[in-house]
Order: sequence, then structure tokens, then C-alpha cells
Amino acid sequence: MIGISADFDPVHKGHVKLIHKARDIADKKGTEVVIYLNKDYSANHAPFFVNYDARRRMALEAGADRVVPIKGLHHRLTMAYTVPIRIAMMIQDGVRDYVDAADVSPSQIKKYSSRFVKSGIFSGIPRNLPNRNVIRWYAVNEYLGGVLGHKMEFHFIPESKVGDEKISGRIIRREILENNLEIPKSVRKLLPSSTIDILQEEINQGNVPGERNLEVLLDRLNNYSRPRLLEIAHLNAAAVEEIVQGRKYRKEAPAWASLRKAGYGPVLTRLALSCVEEDVTRREVFDLIRKYQKEGIIPPDQKVERIIDRAWFVASSVDRGMDSQEAHERFRKGEKIHQPAPYTVDAGIHLRSFELSSLEEGLPAQLYVDKRGMIAGLLKTAQRKIKSPLKLPARDATYIRLLLDSQMVPLQGSMVSKKRGWRVRIKVS
Repeated sequence: MIGISADFDPVHKGHVKLIHKARDIADKKGTEVVIYLNKDYSANHAPFFVNYDARRRMALEAGADRVVPIKGLHHRLTMAYTVPIRIAMMIQDGVRDYVDAADVSPSQIKKYSSRFVKSGIFSGIPRNLPNRNVIRWYAVNEYLGGVLGHKMEFHFIPESKVGDEKISGRIIRREILENNLEIPKSVRKLLPSSTIDILQEEINQGNVPGERNLEVLLDRLNNYSRPRLLEIAHLNAAAVEEIVQGRKYRKEAPAWASLRKAGYGPVLTRLALSCVEEDVTRREVFDLIRKYQKEGIIPPDQKVERIIDRAWFVASSVDRGMDSQEAHERFRKGEKIHQPAPYTVDAGIHLRSFELSSLEEGLPAQLYVDKRGMIAGLLKTAQRKIKSPLKLPARDATYIRLLLDSQMVPLQGSMVSKKRGWRVRIKVS
């Protein structure tokens, strides 16, 4: 099988050239061209401009033999995780040749990729590298070849351009929107006739553009509590605080502004909003990653245990007076500490005497970070709600805060009775 992985939102002439290259290889090898088409959310975590069924038809009209939907990934995981999963899926399906476009030579891509393959680290690939995503795909394919016993052979064509400008789906979508959903001449020249026909049909039926479910998204942004928001994947404490401070939301743009204030870039902002819209929890993401870990697909540096170990290493190092950035770098280079990361930490809690009678062993304690930046717990009993900062040694406080800010590690709190009084038992789970 000859594979292409794409959004195709919509299929343009650059995509057609990819399919034609794949067709040339497929005809020589007597096999088929298969498009692995992202279905529910784009690779950049956004809703699609054109729905899946229309994009599927466009791909088939452009010369593909078959289309395989990729779903359930891009509103849950960053590209560092979705790329290994998608490549593994293709290899396991029998794809042996992969076609992509790049504006640098294959030798340069191989050179740039080699350092990531050697280190086994595929997250945080520098943004200044040319064709950064192609490099990630090539490097992960090399890595998974050793894990799965097979890898895809990559074939590259030059990126399609009009003049000096790359043909861009983003620009195509923008121009259609700016022309009140009319397909302007500047866009028509970038699209095959089959795409124009299907796209016009979808516009006429009111299916374009695809949009978020703003009613659900805004309701959750406006009404979820701090603890509930912090249970959502890809939201850290700073993001939760900015979301709460920015209420009340009536449009999507102010929510973007809140996340940007928290230091989120465009890609992470889209992912975070998709998680809120779909109510994706940390637990859901954690379990999904672990599922693929068991299959050997997730690179070692991205395993959830690695995230937990990093938090403990940094917390322990900072407790000894080391700068946190230096601690992160030392961990990345392989430095370790002898004491393993604890998966259970007990925290003290401020309680008033009249609140004690309503407590019971195992009562859930929702964790959050209050507006002062303190780790706190929320207890809901039959009689009342109890909110209180938690008391933790400095090292444990740093460790728990780093896990909360990991955006994907779930923490569960519950009340336990000890000789010195009630404690909140925090479990990594």
C-alpha cells in the first residue's frame, strides 16, 4: 500500500500532485493508494472547514483508491503523540511507501532527523527547522521501524507553489470566508474541478464552514469550577485562572485571549478549547497514552511515567537549591535521583471544628489551585462544601504543582483519618 496522511481541508492541486506521485509508485508495485484522512478534528486540533464525507469524496475524485478515517486523536493529544500513533497504524495496516511534500532535499531531512532518532526524543522539535513536521514524521518512522520490525519508505515531491507562495489550505479557507462563502478566482485556480464542484455543493447545503459547538464550549468555560476545569486535559493552573478571571464568555475570541494570557500558543489553545468542547479529561488522555505505551508505540521520553519522574526530579532538585530550568535540563540529559517518584502524597488541610462531623473516610477531595496560587482541596459533603488550602512540605508542593501543570497527569484526592487528624491523600492515578 502507498499511504498519505492528511487533512485535505479542502483538496487542492498540491494534494493532487501527492496523489499522482503515490499513483505512479502504486502502479509500478501493483498496489493501491490509501489516504489516512483526519476525521473529527484537524491535525492542528481545530474543527474542519469541510466535513469528512466531502473531503473523502474529494480525495477519491483526485485519484485515491481508498480512504481510512483517523478519529479520536486530535482533540485529545498533541502532535508529539498523534504522529507515532498514526505512523504505527499505517505500518500495521501494511503501508510500505509514504508520500509527502517538502521544500528541502531528502538528504537534509534525513540529516535533521538523525539527531532526534539518536536521542529518542521527538517532542519539542525546534520551530526554526525547515519542514518541521516532515522531519518529525521521518524521525518517528525510523524509530518505529525498529520497534515494529517494518518502516515506511518515504518519497518526497517539492511543495506546490504559486509564484513564491506555497499553496495553503489556510489561505484558501480564509479567502472563501472573506468572500462571503463565494469561491473567488484566486482560489479556483488552486483547486481541481472536482474539489470546486464538491465544495460548492457543500456551501449551497450550508455545511461549510464547520464550526465549534459554541453553546457547549461557552457554557463550560463560564460555569465549570476551578477543580472541574483542572480535570480537563491540556489545561494547567495558569490557564484555569485566566479562564475564570475572563468570565463571562459570549464569543470564542475572548477565550482565546484568556489562554494566550496564560502563555498558550495558537496550537495549544486550539487543543485546549477542543478538550473543553468535548469534555476530554486528564484521565481519558492518560489512559489513551498508556494504551499505546503497551503496544510500544509511544517513544520512551513521552511515556507518562517519564512525565511523573521528571516532576519528582525537578521538585527534589529545587528543594536542594537548584534552579528549575537547570533541573529540567539535567533530567533531559539522563541524570537521576535514587528515590523513586511517590504516587501517593498526604497533605494537611485546614478544617474548622464544626466541619469535622461531616467528614468520612474516602470522601473525595477535588484538587485545584486557588487565586493566590495555593494548592487547595474542595470537599462536598451532604451538609456543606469545604474549601481549604492544603499543607505540604515544599518539595511535595512543587511536585504536585508540576503534575497539575503537566496538563495530562490525573490526580485523585480523598480524605483519610490519621492519628494527627484528617489528611488529603493525593494519588497519581
